[in-house]
Amino acid sequence: MPQPSPIHDLIGVGLGPANLALALALRESNADFRILERKPCFGWHRGMLLADATMQIPFLKDLVTQRDPTSPYSFLCYLQARGRLDAFVNLRAFHPTRREFHDYLEWCAQQVADQIAYSNTVVGIDVAPDALPGRPVTELVVRLRHGGFVRQVRTRAVSLALGIAPRMPNGIPNDSRICHTANLLPYLEAAQPAPGARFAVIGGGQSAAEAVMHLLDRDPTAEVHAVMTAFGFLPADDTPFVNEVFAPGNVDAFYAMSPDMRAAVRERHANTNYGVADPEIIAALYERTYREQVEGRRRLHLARLSRLVSAAPQQSGLELHIEDCVGGNIRRLGVDHLICGTGYEPVAPQNLFSDALRALVHVDAGGKPALLRDYRVRTDPRLRAAIYLQGDCEQTHGLSATLLSNLAVRAGEIRDSFLRRAADTGNSDYAETGT
Repeated sequence: MPQPSPIHDLIGVGLGPANLALALALRESNADFRILERKPCFGWHRGMLLADATMQIPFLKDLVTQRDPTSPYSFLCYLQARGRLDAFVNLRAFHPTRREFHDYLEWCAQQVADQIAYSNTVVGIDVAPDALPGRPVTELVVRLRHGGFVRQVRTRAVSLALGIAPRMPNGIPNDSRICHTANLLPYLEAAQPAPGARFAVIGGGQSAAEAVMHLLDRDPTAEVHAVMTAFGFLPADDTPFVNEVFAPGNVDAFYAMSPDMRAAVRERHANTNYGVADPEIIAALYERTYREQVEGRRRLHLARLSRLVSAAPQQSGLELHIEDCVGGNIRRLGVDHLICGTGYEPVAPQNLFSDALRALVHVDAGGKPALLRDYRVRTDPRLRAAIYLQGDCEQTHGLSATLLSNLAVRAGEIRDSFLRRAADTGNSDYAETGT
């Protein structure tokens, strides 16, 4: 007879910074956990690892420091391991480059490599098939595809960190000359744009601004049209008082608000993260436009208060239809490449749930899984197995939910919730070490 599959204490779905932070926190317990990742190796926004792009958060908001400043997995410990601590101190920099922070994340992933299963795509989550009718459901079954085969693993808890997917403008055709900023670097490497190529960049946020700057820098003869619905690139509000909206301690206050108040706070402070760019890159782009005026050679063109209506593939490029949002006039713009810095949208976790599991999951007014304060999905009392959701919970836990700012503290909260539930159900095998 086939041997029953082992029961893990926790399965993490997706190896982004969120579940990586949780894995580091779980290192401090005896929990039997695994992180499943569909990619063959760790990677975080590789398509935007531009040479000069810096992080928008300080290095102290790494995966552990705000939870445990003495952790061996901090950014400072990473620098010491890489032999660059003294040099980094001499930089007097608070924001490392995106490439260096990505290397830090890779270094962290190496510390828990024995708990990560790469090239494993989760295709579904179900209640345990042997759960008795009317009895508590204490286990979940995670179905995953690896090497062309589908198998299943059992677990007492799951942590879903499915990340975000690029959002393309409506009505944009599937064409090899069109890409999202998420794939900018691999796209440019594959497309090999000719010198003097014409680009259009759609969007007014940080990714769009960085794409514009990169395209201008990589080819001194390229022409770039920046198309945005605002009058210009809008600055992100990262002033000290407003920036406290991302403080871990404010998650309690946000969760306690009424739904209407939460929505009002999110709308009022959307300019901390959405559709905005760092003041430094805005200033650099404006200086470039002025320099071009002095030199009498315009390469950066701003289509202000405008939106992309459609893109029609042509033999020699793309014909874009750009609408003037003030007068409603539509003009044609011919380009060779279209880059869409049009943001992202969360991947819906409920798409992985079986019908039996969906029947046990409570949803909010928008149809998303309803969450408790500890990031656990609210479920029917019969479901004792825990489902934690990281990322797509801004509507209940605040603007930091999809960002790096609160990862360290959130990982500790989920770990502590998980361990408390383990103790309550008598699963002392994976109680926290030293307690």
